[in-house]
Amino acid sequence: MVNRHAALKIRKIHRYLGLLLGVQFLFWTISGLYFSWTDLDDIHGDQFLNLSYLPKNFNNLISPSELSIAQGVHSIEIRDINGNPYYWINNKQLYNAVDGTQKSGVTKEEALTIAKNYLIDHLIVANIEQINSVDKHHEYREKLLPAYVISYDNDEALKAYVSIKDGKFQTVRHRSWRWFDFLWMTHTMDYQGRDNINTFVLRGFSALGLVTVLSGFLLWFTSSLTFSKWSKKKNK
Repeated sequence: MVNRHAALKIRKIHRYLGLLLGVQFLFWTISGLYFSWTDLDDIHGDQFLNLSYLPKNFNNLISPSELSIAQGVHSIEIRDINGNPYYWINNKQLYNAVDGTQKSGVTKEEALTIAKNYLIDHLIVANIEQINSVDKHHEYREKLLPAYVISYDNDEALKAYVSIKDGKFQTVRHRSWRWFDFLWMTHTMDYQGRDNINTFVLRGFSALGLVTVLSGFLLWFTSSLTFSKWSKKKNK
């Protein structure tokens, strides 16, 4: 049987561990509830996308081998910019796919047209601006820069991002996504890039959480009258 001094020590350890981990347990619970009650497609912003949009079919394009690229062509994608075809070569440069001329990026007007193709109708543009750099907490992190961010006048504070160098519609961000992103950060405890689930902080809190639960079980046994009576009978 555990003596009174040991029982009080276990109770004290459990209480302080609970105080230390309580806030994080609360975040884990709240974020878990939010994730389980939300539609991931809505978080991605599918409700704002024109899912029926198909890029235009182009004919009479020049061969990429005709372009004057010293290092050769290692990768190629085609872009529809204002109804004109462009090659995005080696993830570096746009070339007109009809006459081979280089394009130094898309304009604001072209970015608005690109975004309009990919989004549902009736969205009202509130503002468009260029961003050249972002930090690790920005909603447009880990994507091609510079880019145009197009803000729309709606209840979800919708923003669309079009990269300037290649004219690609990158993504949309809105209020529900931002809540998801914040709660995902608290869930993974990766306060830098969000997606690293091997941080020492997460490992440490997970281990302490296990200790807290085990100490709770131990505390129940040490304070249980049934266990105490059984222990006394066994020792007779």
